[in-house]
Amino acid sequence: MSPTLRSAVDVAAGGKTRAVIYARISQDRTGAGLGVDRQREDCEALAERNGWDVVEVYVDNDISAFSGKKRPAYRQMLAALDEGKATVVIVWHTDRLTRSIVELEEYIELSDRRGIATHTVQAGTIDLATPSGRMTARILGAVARQESEHKGHRVARARQQKAMAGEWAGGVRPFGWGVPTGEVKKRVDRKTGDEGEVPELDMMKAVPEEAEALRLWTDTILSGGSIRSLVKWCADKGVTTSRGNPVTHSDMREMLMRPRNAGIAVYRGEEVGRGKWEAIVDEAKYRAVVAILSDPGRTVNRGAQPKWVGSLLYVCGRGECGAGMTVTQSGGRRFPSYRCPTGHGGGRRAEVVDKYVEDTIVERLSRDDAHELLLPGPDEVDVAGLQAESEVIRRRMTDLAGLFGAGQLELGPFTEGMDTARGQLEGVTQQLARAATRDPLVDLVGAPDVRKAWKALGLDRQRNVLRALVEVTLKTPRPGRMPDGGYFDYEAVVFQWKRGSR
Repeated sequence: MSPTLRSAVDVAAGGKTRAVIYARISQDRTGAGLGVDRQREDCEALAERNGWDVVEVYVDNDISAFSGKKRPAYRQMLAALDEGKATVVIVWHTDRLTRSIVELEEYIELSDRRGIATHTVQAGTIDLATPSGRMTARILGAVARQESEHKGHRVARARQQKAMAGEWAGGVRPFGWGVPTGEVKKRVDRKTGDEGEVPELDMMKAVPEEAEALRLWTDTILSGGSIRSLVKWCADKGVTTSRGNPVTHSDMREMLMRPRNAGIAVYRGEEVGRGKWEAIVDEAKYRAVVAILSDPGRTVNRGAQPKWVGSLLYVCGRGECGAGMTVTQSGGRRFPSYRCPTGHGGGRRAEVVDKYVEDTIVERLSRDDAHELLLPGPDEVDVAGLQAESEVIRRRMTDLAGLFGAGQLELGPFTEGMDTARGQLEGVTQQLARAATRDPLVDLVGAPDVRKAWKALGLDRQRNVLRALVEVTLKTPRPGRMPDGGYFDYEAVVFQWKRGSR
């Protein structure tokens, strides 16, 4: 039985034709198109004119029928139709229903099996019970898909042009930029489809307080700080992402490694030149942060935060063990003690060991020759020259891509040229990183009160000083009272200096 005939049978039997409405909006941030409410109103008016009883309205907000993302309301509607909930589907236009050929075929099969009629406000009735009706639906679906593909290409091309010109290419507001201009623009709420107004932002200008935070975070990493400590700083200060969410470890890492911080424009992950916006962080510092956070040898521990200076940094001196010592209170001990995780025993009271290590480091860095422990400075690095060289290399990569895209360069020479350019750019980046990296000892050497400066560093940076300056080995302590009258065996704590000597 065709959908039209079934509707006639329903009316003849004294009942109203049961209909459902499906409304969808993908992206309409300017407010120029139809919102969900407008679609629903027009569909309800069509149902009223035809005397249909609307039993359900299904709505998917901000979900493209072309993108392939799951549309929960659409799937619910198909399940309801398969259960016989209605015999008519009303949509504002066929492209609101689907732009996927696969989905269309599924919908045609269901409509044919359950006798479903499809009516649109803009395109009239689509009779999927006849070959000509199905052909019309497939043609409309193909046209809608072509429009989506064409729109996607236009959007991508426009973003590429803006990125190449050093302009803002759109997207989520990056942390650090977006000063209100005083103007407003229309926007459709993704959840409700309602139109509203939001402040217009100048994406070329930095937000002062956010820019200050980015510079602080950058300097913290360069001084040996951790992402974990910065995430905690954000939580304590109430600083959130540009979307208003709490800052996570991945959020912080992404914000620190964003090329935009240094005024560098990017398209599809590739640097394409200088941006026209205000740089917040010096490029040398940015390169150094990227080098630090990208170092495969960097120790990343997202578990419990160390509470002791030597956790996993002091090593076991029992034979050839060399395992990192951990702090535990096992074995009925009243005080936290450093112990070898392999079970070699011989716990050393953590508080006493850390105090001895601190005293030794402070004493060494308080000497007149402490400046000799500092690494050579980056004064000989020509930062301006390296930055200019990096821009030339990036421009060469852009030119190669343009020639290849235009068919004027074969794949082999293109690949070889890009590999060479990437290698050169990596070398320049490493030199720039060297120019900005701070020696962990800088804040201690020459300080009027080295112990006070040590205490002010915080645990993360104290551990970085330890890593850079000395390796501490904890041997099995001697039993009983020591020659000084105490019970702590100082000779069981061995210092191997990485810079200078004791």
